[in-house]
Amino acid sequence: MPKEIALLTLHGMGETSDKYYVDLVARVSKELDDMVGKVDFQHVYYQQILQPNQKEVWGRMDKNDLRYDNLRKFVLFALADASGLEARKDENESAYEESQIEIAKKLWAARKAMKRNGPLVVIAQSLGGQVFSNYVWDAQRAAGGATVSAGIWKNIDSFAERIKGAPGAFSRDEIAFLGCNSLVALITTGCNIPVFVAAHKQLHIRAISKPTDRFEWINFYDRDDVLGWPLRPLNGGYEVLVDDRAINAGKDNPIKWIMSGTPMSHTLYWEDSEVVAALARMIKEGRSKPVSLTRNHGESRSDL
Repeated sequence: MPKEIALLTLHGMGETSDKYYVDLVARVSKELDDMVGKVDFQHVYYQQILQPNQKEVWGRMDKNDLRYDNLRKFVLFALADASGLEARKDENESAYEESQIEIAKKLWAARKAMKRNGPLVVIAQSLGGQVFSNYVWDAQRAAGGATVSAGIWKNIDSFAERIKGAPGAFSRDEIAFLGCNSLVALITTGCNIPVFVAAHKQLHIRAISKPTDRFEWINFYDRDDVLGWPLRPLNGGYEVLVDDRAINAGKDNPIKWIMSGTPMSHTLYWEDSEVVAALARMIKEGRSKPVSLTRNHGESRSDL
């Protein structure tokens, strides 16, 4: 039987396992009960684009001459992720482009599992929020006729073989789904979009357009998490599109609760009962209501 809704996950910055999603899926599956079999779970993993080079550089360092090894390793991997995805992103085969291919491949798989342009829910941790926002932004600009200079949306059909395994142009319906036009809900956790737009003029900061009439975006952040930020103060559309929610990430874990009052709370969002409950609700509601597309895509902006 075709699946009725898809959940797409994206991981954050730093050294990351390709099984990063396992615990979250187990938690949300318990909340979904009998509905879990109707959900297609897809998981974007872009760290294989970045991690081999990071490990190579880390291996070259003389650890005997350095202190705070674990912290240094996190900083190296995390900052390299952020800079690597943004640097030279208009070049062919850039990390920016490769990460978008990974997103599109998972979206293609979700569409096949649903056998249609079914509703889509996304949860993105940390840097994953920026990566996914960029993807949607580029897709919406391309849909509006604007020139896109980086990533797969500069010419989506030229990436067809890598995305769907066969050459040839996409249909309009296929492009619509790959462009997230049936995105009904987005959760970002520990999101650091403000770090990427802070150097831009305020008038150039713009949120993505609302993909569907009932689109909901919840941004969870912990006040102790220096990598996680509220988004509404950015304005530029974020103030009406995003529901910022401050939580104490890690409070539910009897072993890790002490980390909830520190910057290490950045790693604990997907264990939090509020996050899991919100995600389960979005999936249930996303399945039960029809999707209507909005028509406000394709605005121009210059902050990315």
